[in-house]
Amino acid sequence: MQKAIFLDRDGVLNSDEGHYYVYRVDDLILNPGVIEALSALQEKGYLLIVVSNQGGVGRGEYTRQQVNAFHGKLEQILASARVKLTEIYYCPHHESTSKCLCRKPQPLMIEKAVARYNIDIKASFLIGDSPRDIEAAKAAGVKGILVKTNGNLLDGIKEIP
Repeated sequence: MQKAIFLDRDGVLNSDEGHYYVYRVDDLILNPGVIEALSALQEKGYLLIVVSNQGGVGRGEYTRQQVNAFHGKLEQILASARVKLTEIYYCPHHESTSKCLCRKPQPLMIEKAVARYNIDIKASFLIGDSPRDIEAAKAAGVKGILVKTNGNLLDGIKEIP
């Protein structure tokens, strides 16, 4: 079995300061410590998996194509620092427009990754910046780590072996 770090996107990996929705490639700014933290976690053998609510798609604020372009740019930036994301899962739904099973705090995105990559939930963590993220971690059986929104990700990985 493998161990994984599940990562919320907006506010954890990239800055969402001044934005309700972050989806434009030009607005992609990594938060402090992201590359260093992800590199360290990768070196410890963790899979790096993004799990992100992108409700703006469901609300018609932006498109799946824009989300995919944003993720492509994120992967490109990280790859230039030799950091590889194993997978990016996102929920395009919003509770105001439809009910779904994948929007955090529901654990479906995490459960999909666990099944696909044979992940040991007891050796895995979810790093998020909202109570919704921690609820999703708990529902999936992984340890949740709450970090400061747009803070230094290195601060959030101190308790990860």
